[in-house]
Amino acid sequence: MFERFTKDARDVVRGAAEHAERAGAPAVDAEHLLLALLDRGPSRASFALAALGVADRGDSVRDALDEARRRAGLSRADADALAGLGIDVSEIVARVEEVHGAGAMSDGRAGRGRPSGRRPFGRGAKDVIEKSLRMALARKDRHIGDEHLLLALTVRTDVVAEVLADHGVTHTSLTRVLGEGRGEDRGEGRDGRGTAKAG
Repeated sequence: MFERFTKDARDVVRGAAEHAERAGAPAVDAEHLLLALLDRGPSRASFALAALGVADRGDSVRDALDEARRRAGLSRADADALAGLGIDVSEIVARVEEVHGAGAMSDGRAGRGRPSGRRPFGRGAKDVIEKSLRMALARKDRHIGDEHLLLALTVRTDVVAEVLADHGVTHTSLTRVLGEGRGEDRGEGRDGRGTAKAG
C-alpha cells in the first residue's frame, strides 16, 4: 500500500517514526502521525490545518496530547465514564505521579522505551493508515496523501480525534475545507485518467 503514498504522506510516516523515537515510545502510534502532520510544510494537510486555524495553535494540540498521555491515553469520555463510577482519573494520576514521578502513567517515558532504532507501527497507526486508504478511495483519489492521513485521524474514536475536534478539526470541517479548490483533481467530472468526460 505504501507505493500509493505521495511524498508528503511518506514524509509524515517518517516524521511519525522520528517523533516516536524521540519520545522513547515502544511503537509509532496515531498521536505520532498527528505530531508529524503538525510539523509539515506546504501540503494539502497543512493547508487544511491552516484553514481551520490549527496552524497557529500547534502548541495547544501538543499540550492536549501530553495531558492525555499523562492520563495513560484515556479520553475525556473515558474519564467521564469512570467519574460516573466514582473514579476520579485526575486524582489517580496525581497520586501515581506523586509516588513514581511525573509522566508515570505515560507509555513513552524517556528512557523506558525501546532502544534507538526502527519502531514498529502500533495498532492505532496501522488503523490510521488503513483508514487513509479508505478515505482516498471514497474521494476517488488514486494516491494516498497526507490529507487522507489527517482525514483518517478524525474518524477514529480516540484521544487524537478528540484533541483534533477540540481544535475545530472534525471529519465534517476537514471534508469541507479539502473539498474547496479540489474539484477536478479529485476525479469529479473526469474519466479516471484525468481527461475531462464528454458531457
